[in-house]
Amino acid sequence: MSLVQHYSSEDEGPASPTNDAFGLTSLPASKKPRVEPPKPTSVIPHSAPDVLSEDPLKQTSLITRPTDTQMNVNITYDDMMLPTQGPENPYGDRNRFVNQNALAGHVEEQSMSDYAFRQQHLTHSIFGYSANPSVDPNAPAIVGSIEAARANGFDTFGSMKISRSQKKALKRKRKAAGNLEVVEGGDAYVGPWASWEGDDAKETPVGADGEEEESEEESEEEQIVRRKGKPKRGAPGQESTVFHGKSMTDYQGRTYMHPPIVEAPQLQSEAGSQESFLPKVCVHTWTGHTQGVSVIRLLPNTGHIFLSGSMDTKIKLWDIYTHGNCLRTFHGHVKAVKDLTFSNDGRQFLSCGYDRQMKLWDTETGQCLNRFSNGKIPYVVRFHPDDDKQNIFLAGMSDKKIVQYDIRTGDITQEYDQHLGPVNTITFVDENRRFVTTSDDKTIRAWDFDIPVTIKYIAEPYMHSMPAVTIHPSKKYFAAQSLDNQILVYSTDNFRQARNKRFAGHSIAGYACQLGFSPDGKWISSGDGEGNMIFWEWKTGRIKSRLKTHSKVVIAHEWLPHETSKVITASWDGLIKLWVSTLFCAF
Repeated sequence: MSLVQHYSSEDEGPASPTNDAFGLTSLPASKKPRVEPPKPTSVIPHSAPDVLSEDPLKQTSLITRPTDTQMNVNITYDDMMLPTQGPENPYGDRNRFVNQNALAGHVEEQSMSDYAFRQQHLTHSIFGYSANPSVDPNAPAIVGSIEAARANGFDTFGSMKISRSQKKALKRKRKAAGNLEVVEGGDAYVGPWASWEGDDAKETPVGADGEEEESEEESEEEQIVRRKGKPKRGAPGQESTVFHGKSMTDYQGRTYMHPPIVEAPQLQSEAGSQESFLPKVCVHTWTGHTQGVSVIRLLPNTGHIFLSGSMDTKIKLWDIYTHGNCLRTFHGHVKAVKDLTFSNDGRQFLSCGYDRQMKLWDTETGQCLNRFSNGKIPYVVRFHPDDDKQNIFLAGMSDKKIVQYDIRTGDITQEYDQHLGPVNTITFVDENRRFVTTSDDKTIRAWDFDIPVTIKYIAEPYMHSMPAVTIHPSKKYFAAQSLDNQILVYSTDNFRQARNKRFAGHSIAGYACQLGFSPDGKWISSGDGEGNMIFWEWKTGRIKSRLKTHSKVVIAHEWLPHETSKVITASWDGLIKLWVSTLFCAF
Protein backbone atom coordinates (compact mmCIF):
# COMPACT_ATOMS: atom_id res chain seq x y z
CA MET A 1 0.00 0.00 0.00
CA SER A 2 1.38 3.43 -0.90
CA LEU A 3 0.85 6.70 0.82
CA VAL A 4 0.56 9.85 -1.26
CA GLN A 5 1.63 13.10 0.32
CA HIS A 6 0.58 16.50 -0.93
CA TYR A 7 2.60 19.68 -0.25
CA SER A 8 1.03 23.04 0.20
CA SER A 9 2.49 25.99 -1.67
CA GLU A 10 1.69 28.37 1.14
CA ASP A 11 3.54 26.85 4.04
CA GLU A 12 5.94 24.74 1.97
CA GLY A 13 5.50 21.89 4.49
CA PRO A 14 4.18 18.36 4.30
CA ALA A 15 0.40 17.95 4.27
CA SER A 16 -1.66 15.29 6.01
CA PRO A 17 -2.21 12.14 4.06
CA THR A 18 -5.60 11.95 2.33
CA ASN A 19 -6.22 8.33 3.33
CA ASP A 20 -5.49 7.07 6.83
CA ALA A 21 -6.72 3.52 6.78
CA PHE A 22 -4.73 2.45 9.80
CA GLY A 23 -5.22 5.56 11.93
CA LEU A 24 -1.57 6.42 12.08
CA THR A 25 -2.21 10.09 12.66
CA SER A 26 -3.99 9.40 15.94
CA LEU A 27 -0.99 7.59 17.39
CA PRO A 28 1.48 9.62 19.57
CA ALA A 29 4.61 10.22 17.54
CA SER A 30 8.00 9.85 19.30
CA LYS A 31 9.62 12.41 17.03
CA LYS A 32 8.75 14.34 13.95
CA PRO A 33 9.21 12.57 10.65
CA ARG A 34 12.25 13.53 8.64
CA VAL A 35 11.24 15.57 5.65
CA GLU A 36 13.67 16.92 3.10
CA PRO A 37 13.03 20.55 2.17
CA PRO A 38 12.22 21.29 -1.43
CA LYS A 39 14.87 22.63 -3.70
CA PRO A 40 14.52 26.36 -4.42
CA THR A 41 13.55 27.15 -7.87
CA SER A 42 15.53 30.43 -8.13
CA VAL A 43 18.07 32.39 -5.92
CA ILE A 44 18.51 36.14 -6.26
CA PRO A 45 22.10 37.18 -5.20
CA HIS A 46 22.59 40.39 -3.17
CA SER A 47 25.73 42.24 -4.33
CA ALA A 48 25.75 44.64 -1.36
CA PRO A 49 23.93 44.98 1.95
CA ASP A 50 21.15 47.47 2.41
CA VAL A 51 22.43 51.00 2.84
CA LEU A 52 20.90 54.28 3.60
CA SER A 53 19.47 55.87 0.48
CA GLU A 54 20.07 59.33 1.84
CA ASP A 55 22.99 60.29 4.05
CA PRO A 56 22.16 63.57 5.82
CA LEU A 57 25.67 63.80 7.36
CA LYS A 58 27.34 63.06 4.04
CA GLN A 59 29.65 60.57 5.64
CA THR A 60 32.64 59.52 3.56
CA SER A 61 34.38 57.31 6.12
CA LEU A 62 33.35 54.19 7.95
CA ILE A 63 32.33 54.86 11.54
CA THR A 64 30.94 51.86 13.34
CA ARG A 65 30.15 50.74 16.83
CA PRO A 66 31.31 47.44 18.31
CA THR A 67 27.69 46.29 18.38
CA ASP A 68 27.04 47.00 14.72
CA THR A 69 26.55 44.01 12.48
CA GLN A 70 26.26 45.75 9.15
CA MET A 71 27.68 48.79 7.42
CA ASN A 72 25.34 51.60 6.53
CA VAL A 73 27.80 53.51 4.37
CA ASN A 74 29.40 52.36 1.16
CA ILE A 75 33.11 53.23 0.98
CA THR A 76 34.66 53.66 -2.40
CA TYR A 77 37.24 51.21 -3.63
CA ASP A 78 39.92 53.92 -3.89
CA ASP A 79 39.52 54.80 -0.24
CA MET A 80 39.81 51.20 0.83
CA MET A 81 43.04 50.63 -1.17
CA LEU A 82 44.90 53.70 0.12
CA PRO A 83 48.32 52.92 1.72
CA THR A 84 48.84 53.19 5.49
CA GLN A 85 49.71 56.72 6.44
CA GLY A 86 52.44 57.66 8.99
CA PRO A 87 55.69 55.96 10.00
CA GLU A 88 55.74 52.25 10.64
CA ASN A 89 55.92 51.13 14.26
CA PRO A 90 59.52 49.89 14.75
CA TYR A 91 58.54 47.67 17.68
CA GLY A 92 55.76 45.80 15.95
CA ASP A 93 53.58 45.97 19.03
CA ARG A 94 50.74 48.48 18.92
CA ASN A 95 49.99 48.12 22.62
CA ARG A 96 53.57 48.80 23.73
CA PHE A 97 52.86 52.25 25.22
CA VAL A 98 49.30 51.66 26.38
CA ASN A 99 50.30 51.44 30.05
CA GLN A 100 52.81 54.28 29.87
CA ASN A 101 50.37 57.11 30.39
CA ALA A 102 51.35 58.78 33.63
CA LEU A 103 49.94 61.71 35.55
CA ALA A 104 52.80 63.91 34.38
CA GLY A 105 52.34 63.02 30.74
CA HIS A 106 52.99 60.26 28.25
CA VAL A 107 56.17 58.17 28.50
CA GLU A 108 57.92 57.48 25.23
CA GLU A 109 61.13 55.66 24.43
CA GLN A 110 64.00 57.18 22.51
CA SER A 111 66.30 54.99 20.45
CA MET A 112 70.00 55.60 21.26
CA SER A 113 72.95 53.45 20.30
CA ASP A 114 75.36 52.11 22.90
CA TYR A 115 78.17 54.14 21.40
CA ALA A 116 76.24 57.43 21.71
CA PHE A 117 75.22 56.65 25.28
CA ARG A 118 78.80 55.75 26.18
CA GLN A 119 80.13 58.99 24.74
CA GLN A 120 77.63 61.08 26.70
CA HIS A 121 78.31 59.13 29.87
CA LEU A 122 82.09 59.56 29.60
CA THR A 123 81.72 63.25 28.79
CA HIS A 124 79.60 63.81 31.88
CA SER A 125 81.89 61.71 34.09
CA ILE A 126 85.11 63.44 32.99
CA PHE A 127 84.13 66.99 32.04
CA GLY A 128 80.90 67.41 33.99
CA TYR A 129 78.40 68.03 31.20
CA SER A 130 76.36 66.11 28.64
CA ALA A 131 73.58 66.67 26.13
CA ASN A 132 70.05 66.91 27.50
CA PRO A 133 68.03 63.92 26.23
CA SER A 134 64.69 65.69 26.85
CA VAL A 135 62.45 66.33 23.84
CA ASP A 136 60.97 69.41 25.48
CA PRO A 137 61.93 72.39 23.29
CA ASN A 138 61.99 74.67 26.34
CA ALA A 139 64.51 72.45 28.22
CA PRO A 140 68.20 73.47 28.22
CA ALA A 141 70.40 71.74 25.64
CA ILE A 142 73.19 70.96 28.13
CA VAL A 143 72.99 69.27 31.51
CA GLY A 144 75.79 70.06 33.95
CA SER A 145 78.56 72.64 33.72
CA ILE A 146 77.84 75.17 30.97
CA GLU A 147 81.31 76.72 31.40
CA ALA A 148 83.07 73.41 30.79
CA ALA A 149 80.88 72.73 27.78
CA ARG A 150 81.60 76.19 26.32
CA ALA A 151 85.35 75.74 26.92
CA ASN A 152 85.34 72.44 25.01
CA GLY A 153 83.16 73.77 22.22
CA PHE A 154 80.23 71.59 23.30
CA ASP A 155 82.08 68.53 21.99
CA THR A 156 81.67 65.05 23.39
CA PHE A 157 84.51 62.89 24.67
CA GLY A 158 84.96 61.05 21.39
CA SER A 159 84.94 64.10 19.14
CA MET A 160 87.59 66.05 21.06
CA LYS A 161 90.96 66.30 19.35
CA ILE A 162 94.28 67.39 20.79
CA SER A 163 96.39 69.71 18.71
CA ARG A 164 99.82 68.69 17.50
CA SER A 165 101.56 71.19 19.75
CA GLN A 166 99.74 69.82 22.80
CA LYS A 167 100.76 66.30 21.85
CA LYS A 168 104.42 67.32 21.60
CA ALA A 169 104.30 69.11 24.94
CA LEU A 170 102.73 66.08 26.58
CA LYS A 171 105.28 63.75 25.01
CA ARG A 172 108.14 65.84 26.39
CA LYS A 173 106.82 65.27 29.91
CA ARG A 174 107.15 61.48 29.52
CA LYS A 175 110.26 60.09 31.18
CA ALA A 176 112.72 57.86 29.32
CA ALA A 177 111.88 54.18 28.88
CA GLY A 178 115.35 53.16 30.13
CA ASN A 179 117.94 50.69 28.94
CA LEU A 180 116.56 47.32 27.89
CA GLU A 181 119.54 45.44 29.31
CA VAL A 182 119.39 47.01 32.79
CA VAL A 183 117.04 45.33 35.28
CA GLU A 184 117.46 47.49 38.38
CA GLY A 185 118.77 50.94 39.08
CA GLY A 186 118.25 54.45 37.82
CA ASP A 187 118.54 53.52 34.14
CA ALA A 188 116.40 50.37 34.44
CA TYR A 189 114.00 49.52 31.63
CA VAL A 190 110.43 50.53 32.39
CA GLY A 191 109.05 50.60 28.84
CA PRO A 192 105.46 51.82 28.45
CA TRP A 193 105.13 52.05 32.25
CA ALA A 194 107.42 55.08 32.48
CA SER A 195 106.07 57.85 34.71
CA TRP A 196 105.40 61.48 33.86
CA GLU A 197 107.03 64.62 35.12
CA GLY A 198 105.06 66.11 37.95
CA ASP A 199 103.65 62.77 39.15
CA ASP A 200 106.16 62.49 42.03
CA ALA A 201 105.12 63.65 45.46
CA LYS A 202 106.04 67.26 46.14
CA GLU A 203 108.49 67.99 48.93
CA THR A 204 107.16 70.16 51.74
CA PRO A 205 110.03 72.22 53.22
CA VAL A 206 109.81 72.70 56.95
CA GLY A 207 111.88 75.05 59.18
CA ALA A 208 115.30 76.45 58.28
CA ASP A 209 117.43 75.66 55.27
CA GLY A 210 119.22 72.77 56.94
CA GLU A 211 115.99 71.16 58.03
CA GLU A 212 114.58 71.68 54.58
CA GLU A 213 117.53 69.84 52.97
CA GLU A 214 117.17 66.93 55.38
CA SER A 215 113.48 66.63 54.61
CA GLU A 216 114.28 66.67 50.88
CA GLU A 217 116.83 63.87 51.30
CA GLU A 218 114.37 61.78 53.30
CA SER A 219 111.66 62.31 50.74
CA GLU A 220 113.99 61.22 47.94
CA GLU A 221 114.78 58.01 49.81
CA GLU A 222 111.11 57.41 50.38
CA GLN A 223 110.49 57.98 46.70
CA ILE A 224 113.14 55.41 45.78
CA VAL A 225 111.68 52.84 48.17
CA ARG A 226 108.20 53.60 46.89
CA ARG A 227 109.31 53.31 43.27
CA LYS A 228 111.25 50.07 43.59
CA GLY A 229 109.19 48.54 46.37
CA LYS A 230 110.42 46.40 49.21
CA PRO A 231 111.98 43.17 47.89
CA LYS A 232 109.91 40.10 48.61
CA ARG A 233 111.07 37.43 50.99
CA GLY A 234 112.66 34.68 48.92
CA ALA A 235 113.59 36.88 45.96
CA PRO A 236 117.14 36.50 44.56
CA GLY A 237 119.46 37.65 47.30
CA GLN A 238 116.68 37.59 49.91
CA GLU A 239 116.69 33.85 50.70
CA SER A 240 116.28 32.91 54.34
CA THR A 241 115.69 29.89 56.53
CA VAL A 242 114.04 29.19 59.88
CA PHE A 243 115.04 26.35 62.20
CA HIS A 244 112.09 25.11 64.24
CA GLY A 245 113.89 22.91 66.77
CA LYS A 246 115.32 23.75 70.16
CA SER A 247 118.91 22.84 69.31
CA MET A 248 120.73 22.14 66.06
CA THR A 249 122.73 19.25 67.63
CA ASP A 250 122.08 16.55 70.18
CA TYR A 251 124.27 15.69 73.15
CA GLN A 252 126.79 14.04 70.83
CA GLY A 253 126.94 16.99 68.45
CA ARG A 254 124.96 15.28 65.68
CA THR A 255 122.46 17.19 63.54
CA TYR A 256 119.25 15.92 62.04
CA MET A 257 121.24 14.64 59.06
CA HIS A 258 122.40 11.69 61.19
CA PRO A 259 119.94 8.75 60.97
CA PRO A 260 118.20 7.90 64.29
CA ILE A 261 119.41 4.34 64.65
CA VAL A 262 118.12 4.05 68.22
CA GLU A 263 114.52 4.99 67.31
CA ALA A 264 114.58 3.18 63.95
CA PRO A 265 117.07 0.28 63.86
CA GLN A 266 115.53 -0.92 60.59
CA LEU A 267 117.39 1.91 58.80
CA GLN A 268 120.51 -0.29 58.86
CA SER A 269 118.86 -2.93 56.67
CA GLU A 270 119.12 -2.94 52.92
CA ALA A 271 116.36 -1.23 50.98
CA GLY A 272 113.88 -3.71 49.52
CA SER A 273 115.13 -6.69 51.51
CA GLN A 274 111.77 -7.17 53.26
CA GLU A 275 108.38 -7.98 51.77
CA SER A 276 106.09 -5.01 51.38
CA PHE A 277 102.43 -4.88 52.36
CA LEU A 278 99.71 -2.46 51.35
CA PRO A 279 99.07 0.47 53.73
CA LYS A 280 95.64 0.90 55.29
CA VAL A 281 95.86 3.16 58.35
CA CYS A 282 96.93 6.79 58.74
CA VAL A 283 99.15 7.15 61.81
CA HIS A 284 100.52 10.70 61.42
CA THR A 285 99.67 13.97 59.66
CA TRP A 286 102.10 16.80 58.98
CA THR A 287 100.52 20.25 58.85
CA GLY A 288 102.25 23.55 58.16
CA HIS A 289 101.70 24.40 54.50
CA THR A 290 98.99 26.96 53.89
CA GLN A 291 98.36 25.83 50.30
CA GLY A 292 98.58 22.64 48.29
CA VAL A 293 101.71 20.49 48.41
CA SER A 294 103.18 19.86 44.95
CA VAL A 295 106.23 17.62 45.57
CA ILE A 296 107.90 15.57 48.33
CA ARG A 297 111.37 13.98 48.27
CA LEU A 298 112.93 11.52 50.75
CA LEU A 299 116.54 11.84 51.87
CA PRO A 300 118.62 9.36 49.85
CA ASN A 301 119.88 6.11 51.44
CA THR A 302 118.18 6.42 54.84
CA GLY A 303 114.92 8.29 54.16
CA HIS A 304 114.50 9.40 57.79
CA ILE A 305 113.69 13.00 56.75
CA PHE A 306 111.99 14.41 53.69
CA LEU A 307 111.43 17.69 51.86
CA SER A 308 108.13 19.14 50.72
CA GLY A 309 107.52 21.93 48.21
CA SER A 310 104.26 23.80 48.22
CA MET A 311 102.24 26.34 46.29
CA ASP A 312 102.71 28.73 49.23
CA THR A 313 106.32 29.21 47.94
CA LYS A 314 107.83 27.48 51.00
CA ILE A 315 110.05 24.42 51.26
CA LYS A 316 109.90 22.48 54.51
CA LEU A 317 112.08 19.72 55.96
CA TRP A 318 110.19 17.14 58.06
CA ASP A 319 111.20 14.46 60.55
CA ILE A 320 109.71 10.96 60.28
CA TYR A 321 110.95 8.73 63.09
CA THR A 322 111.84 10.93 66.08
CA HIS A 323 109.06 13.44 66.75
CA GLY A 324 107.36 13.92 63.39
CA ASN A 325 107.84 17.68 63.43
CA CYS A 326 108.93 20.32 60.94
CA LEU A 327 112.69 20.77 61.26
CA ARG A 328 113.38 23.71 58.94
CA THR A 329 111.63 26.06 56.52
CA PHE A 330 113.37 27.46 53.44
CA HIS A 331 112.16 30.78 52.05
CA GLY A 332 113.66 30.97 48.58
CA HIS A 333 110.93 31.41 46.00
CA VAL A 334 108.30 34.06 45.38
CA LYS A 335 106.00 31.73 43.45
CA ALA A 336 104.89 28.12 43.74
CA VAL A 337 107.58 25.45 44.06
CA LYS A 338 107.51 22.96 41.16
CA ASP A 339 110.20 20.34 41.84
CA LEU A 340 112.89 19.28 44.32
CA THR A 341 115.83 16.87 44.07
CA PHE A 342 118.53 15.71 46.49
CA SER A 343 122.17 15.12 45.73
CA ASN A 344 123.45 11.57 46.28
CA ASP A 345 124.64 12.23 49.83
CA GLY A 346 121.65 14.42 50.71
CA ARG A 347 123.84 17.31 51.87
CA GLN A 348 122.49 19.55 49.14
CA PHE A 349 119.27 19.83 47.20
CA LEU A 350 117.94 21.77 44.24
CA SER A 351 114.60 23.54 44.03
CA CYS A 352 112.79 25.16 41.12
CA GLY A 353 109.64 27.22 40.97
CA TYR A 354 107.36 29.21 38.76
CA ASP A 355 109.41 32.33 39.52
CA ARG A 356 111.89 31.03 36.87
CA GLN A 357 114.54 30.38 39.51
CA MET A 358 116.58 27.27 40.34
CA LYS A 359 118.37 27.36 43.68
CA LEU A 360 120.95 25.17 45.37
CA TRP A 361 120.54 24.75 49.14
CA ASP A 362 122.53 23.29 52.01
CA THR A 363 120.24 20.77 53.71
CA GLU A 364 121.88 21.08 57.10
CA THR A 365 122.36 24.82 57.48
CA GLY A 366 119.58 26.05 55.16
CA GLN A 367 121.91 28.41 53.30
CA CYS A 368 121.25 29.18 49.65
CA LEU A 369 124.51 28.30 47.89
CA ASN A 370 123.78 29.30 44.32
CA ARG A 371 121.09 30.49 41.93
CA PHE A 372 120.47 29.55 38.32
CA SER A 373 118.08 30.96 35.74
CA ASN A 374 117.79 31.32 31.99
CA GLY A 375 114.54 33.31 32.01
CA LYS A 376 112.25 30.31 31.47
CA ILE A 377 110.13 28.29 33.88
CA PRO A 378 111.85 25.05 35.01
CA TYR A 379 109.45 22.11 35.32
CA VAL A 380 111.88 19.44 36.51
CA VAL A 381 115.43 19.36 37.95
CA ARG A 382 117.66 16.28 38.37
CA PHE A 383 121.19 15.76 39.64
CA HIS A 384 123.34 13.39 37.65
CA PRO A 385 123.24 10.12 39.63
CA ASP A 386 126.97 9.36 39.33
CA ASP A 387 129.03 10.26 42.39
CA ASP A 388 131.76 11.82 40.30
CA LYS A 389 129.26 14.08 38.48
CA GLN A 390 127.43 15.65 41.38
CA ASN A 391 128.37 19.07 40.05
CA ILE A 392 126.06 18.58 37.05
CA PHE A 393 122.31 18.78 36.97
CA LEU A 394 119.68 18.83 34.22
CA ALA A 395 116.58 21.00 34.06
CA GLY A 396 113.55 20.60 31.80
CA MET A 397 112.30 24.02 30.77
CA SER A 398 109.11 25.53 29.46
CA ASP A 399 110.84 26.52 26.19
CA LYS A 400 111.09 22.84 25.08
CA LYS A 401 114.75 22.48 26.08
CA ILE A 402 116.68 20.35 28.56
CA VAL A 403 119.45 22.54 29.98
CA GLN A 404 122.62 21.12 31.57
CA TYR A 405 124.29 23.24 34.27
CA ASP A 406 127.64 23.05 36.00
CA ILE A 407 127.26 24.04 39.65
CA ARG A 408 130.91 25.04 40.05
CA THR A 409 130.77 27.70 37.36
CA GLY A 410 127.02 28.29 37.08
CA ASP A 411 127.23 28.06 33.29
CA ILE A 412 125.13 26.10 30.82
CA THR A 413 127.36 23.34 29.41
CA GLN A 414 124.85 21.61 27.11
CA GLU A 415 121.37 22.04 25.66
CA TYR A 416 119.12 19.24 24.41
CA ASP A 417 116.66 20.87 22.04
CA GLN A 418 114.43 18.51 20.06
CA HIS A 419 111.15 18.42 21.98
CA LEU A 420 108.15 20.33 20.65
CA GLY A 421 106.64 21.19 24.04
CA PRO A 422 107.60 21.88 27.66
CA VAL A 423 109.69 19.11 29.23
CA ASN A 424 108.02 17.37 32.19
CA THR A 425 110.31 14.53 33.37
CA ILE A 426 113.95 13.45 33.27
CA THR A 427 114.82 9.82 34.17
CA PHE A 428 118.32 8.32 34.06
CA VAL A 429 118.61 4.73 32.79
CA ASP A 430 121.25 2.26 31.55
CA GLU A 431 123.64 2.80 34.46
CA ASN A 432 123.22 6.56 34.12
CA ARG A 433 124.72 6.66 30.63
CA ARG A 434 121.38 7.65 29.12
CA PHE A 435 118.28 9.49 30.21
CA VAL A 436 114.67 9.53 29.09
CA THR A 437 112.51 12.66 28.85
CA THR A 438 108.78 13.21 28.35
CA SER A 439 107.07 16.35 27.19
CA ASP A 440 103.73 17.95 26.45
CA ASP A 441 104.31 17.06 22.80
CA LYS A 442 103.12 13.49 23.70
CA THR A 443 106.47 11.87 22.89
CA ILE A 444 109.20 10.01 24.74
CA ARG A 445 112.81 10.71 23.78
CA ALA A 446 115.96 8.92 24.88
CA TRP A 447 119.35 10.67 24.95
CA ASP A 448 122.96 9.78 25.48
CA PHE A 449 124.31 11.96 28.26
CA ASP A 450 126.15 15.04 27.00
CA ILE A 451 125.16 14.32 23.37
CA PRO A 452 122.27 16.55 22.20
CA VAL A 453 120.86 14.04 19.68
CA THR A 454 118.03 11.65 20.42
CA ILE A 455 118.84 7.96 20.14
CA LYS A 456 115.20 6.86 20.46
CA TYR A 457 112.01 8.63 19.57
CA ILE A 458 108.66 7.19 20.65
CA ALA A 459 105.53 8.81 19.24
CA GLU A 460 102.29 7.01 18.45
CA PRO A 461 98.94 8.48 17.42
CA TYR A 462 97.25 7.04 20.50
CA MET A 463 99.82 8.39 22.96
CA HIS A 464 99.03 11.11 25.47
CA SER A 465 101.20 13.42 27.51
CA MET A 466 103.11 11.67 30.32
CA PRO A 467 103.82 14.14 33.15
CA ALA A 468 105.27 11.60 35.65
CA VAL A 469 107.81 8.79 35.20
CA THR A 470 109.27 6.39 37.80
CA ILE A 471 111.87 3.67 37.36
CA HIS A 472 111.34 0.14 38.72
CA PRO A 473 113.65 -0.98 41.58
CA SER A 474 115.11 -3.62 39.26
CA LYS A 475 116.19 -0.82 36.83
CA LYS A 476 114.78 -2.87 33.91
CA TYR A 477 111.57 -0.92 33.38
CA PHE A 478 110.23 2.57 33.82
CA ALA A 479 106.54 3.38 34.25
CA ALA A 480 104.95 6.49 32.75
CA GLN A 481 101.72 8.11 33.94
CA SER A 482 99.64 8.74 30.82
CA LEU A 483 96.89 11.34 30.89
CA ASP A 484 94.39 8.92 29.34
CA ASN A 485 93.99 7.32 32.79
CA GLN A 486 96.47 4.52 32.43
CA ILE A 487 100.08 3.67 33.28
CA LEU A 488 102.37 2.43 30.50
CA VAL A 489 105.59 0.49 31.04
CA TYR A 490 108.70 0.63 28.84
CA SER A 491 111.95 -1.29 28.87
CA THR A 492 115.14 0.58 29.76
CA ASP A 493 117.41 -1.31 27.33
CA ASN A 494 115.56 -1.00 24.01
CA PHE A 495 112.81 1.49 25.11
CA ARG A 496 110.04 -0.73 23.81
CA GLN A 497 106.65 -0.79 25.44
CA ALA A 498 105.85 -3.82 27.58
CA ARG A 499 102.42 -4.69 26.19
CA ASN A 500 101.67 -7.11 29.03
CA LYS A 501 102.16 -4.35 31.62
CA ARG A 502 99.30 -1.91 31.62
CA PHE A 503 97.67 -0.45 34.72
CA ALA A 504 94.32 1.33 34.59
CA GLY A 505 91.28 2.00 36.73
CA HIS A 506 92.20 5.39 38.18
CA SER A 507 91.23 8.91 37.11
CA ILE A 508 94.18 11.31 36.77
CA ALA A 509 93.33 13.16 33.56
CA GLY A 510 94.69 16.69 33.91
CA TYR A 511 96.90 16.00 36.96
CA ALA A 512 100.60 15.10 37.09
CA CYS A 513 100.16 12.49 39.83
CA GLN A 514 103.44 10.88 40.83
CA LEU A 515 104.00 7.13 40.46
CA GLY A 516 105.70 4.92 43.01
CA PHE A 517 107.07 1.41 43.45
CA SER A 518 107.32 -0.50 46.68
CA PRO A 519 110.97 -1.16 47.70
CA ASP A 520 110.69 -4.82 46.72
CA GLY A 521 109.00 -4.00 43.38
CA LYS A 522 105.89 -5.98 44.21
CA TRP A 523 103.42 -3.09 44.09
CA ILE A 524 102.98 -0.06 41.86
CA SER A 525 101.01 2.88 43.23
CA SER A 526 99.53 6.16 42.09
CA GLY A 527 97.31 8.91 43.43
CA ASP A 528 94.27 10.15 41.55
CA GLY A 529 92.21 13.29 41.14
CA GLU A 530 89.62 12.27 43.73
CA GLY A 531 91.95 11.93 46.72
CA ASN A 532 92.52 8.16 46.48
CA MET A 533 95.61 5.98 46.43
CA ILE A 534 95.47 3.02 44.06
CA PHE A 535 97.76 0.00 44.39
CA TRP A 536 98.29 -2.53 41.59
CA GLU A 537 100.11 -5.84 41.66
CA TRP A 538 103.15 -5.59 39.38
CA LYS A 539 102.89 -9.13 38.01
CA THR A 540 99.18 -9.36 37.24
CA GLY A 541 98.25 -5.71 36.77
CA ARG A 542 95.17 -6.05 38.99
CA ILE A 543 94.03 -3.40 41.43
CA LYS A 544 94.59 -4.74 44.95
CA SER A 545 93.57 -1.71 47.01
CA ARG A 546 91.88 1.66 46.66
CA LEU A 547 92.50 3.84 49.71
CA LYS A 548 90.78 7.17 50.43
CA THR A 549 93.63 9.35 51.71
CA HIS A 550 92.87 13.04 51.07
CA SER A 551 90.05 15.37 50.18
CA LYS A 552 91.80 16.67 47.05
CA VAL A 553 94.25 15.47 44.43
CA VAL A 554 96.99 13.14 45.73
CA ILE A 555 99.76 14.68 43.66
CA ALA A 556 102.80 12.98 45.25
CA HIS A 557 103.70 10.01 47.44
CA GLU A 558 106.82 8.12 48.53
CA TRP A 559 107.44 4.60 49.83
CA LEU A 560 109.86 4.52 52.75
CA PRO A 561 112.89 2.50 51.53
CA HIS A 562 113.60 0.56 54.74
CA GLU A 563 110.01 -0.20 55.76
CA THR A 564 107.63 -2.93 54.75
CA SER A 565 104.44 -0.96 54.32
CA LYS A 566 104.85 2.77 55.03
CA VAL A 567 103.82 5.35 52.44
CA ILE A 568 103.87 9.15 52.69
CA THR A 569 101.18 10.96 50.67
CA ALA A 570 100.90 14.66 49.80
CA SER A 571 97.89 16.44 48.42
CA TRP A 572 96.56 19.77 47.21
CA ASP A 573 94.66 20.06 50.48
CA GLY A 574 97.98 21.10 52.11
CA LEU A 575 98.34 17.94 54.24
CA ILE A 576 101.05 15.27 54.29
CA LYS A 577 100.12 11.91 55.80
CA LEU A 578 101.91 8.70 56.81
CA TRP A 579 100.09 5.46 56.05
CA VAL A 580 101.02 2.00 57.36
CA SER A 581 99.67 -1.51 57.15
CA THR A 582 97.59 -2.95 59.97
CA LEU A 583 100.36 -5.48 60.50
CA PHE A 584 102.86 -2.70 61.27
CA CYS A 585 100.83 0.18 62.61
CA ALA A 586 103.32 1.44 65.19
CA PHE A 587 104.72 4.90 64.41
